[in-house]
Parts: sequence; C-alpha cells; structure tokens
Amino acid sequence: MDEEAARWVRVEAAKRDMSVSRFVAKILRESMQDSLAYQRAMRKNLARKPQPISSGPYPTRDELHDRPGLRR
Repeated sequence: MDEEAARWVRVEAAKRDMSVSRFVAKILRESMQDSLAYQRAMRKNLARKPQPISSGPYPTRDELHDRPGLRR
C-alpha cells in the first residue's frame, strides 16, 4: 500500500475511533456486500422474460435518426 493511502486509512479509522484493521475490514465487507447485491440483481433481471417494447414493427435505424422528421 502506498504511503498516501496508508495515511488516509489511519486518519479515517481514527475519525471513527476504530483500529486500522477493523476499518479496512468494514470497507471490504461493505464492498463485498455491494458486489453480491449487484450480482443477485443482475441474475434476477437476466432471468426475467423479455417484454415487447412495441405493439407494431420496430422503426428502422433511418427513422430513428431522422432529425428533421422529429422536428415536424
């Protein structure tokens, strides 16, 4: 760990009246929980059945990017 990061960790741990190892463990645990929650949400979302976004045919690329046509 570089000295700047080590200094920051010591200061932040002291602000919270925690040891450096306890503070680092807390940060790592929060990061792990965030990562696991993201993975669960991603799996849940990918498992969903796709929903149609249109009742008719999809517009072509040219229709979507026709800027003058949008200003009518």
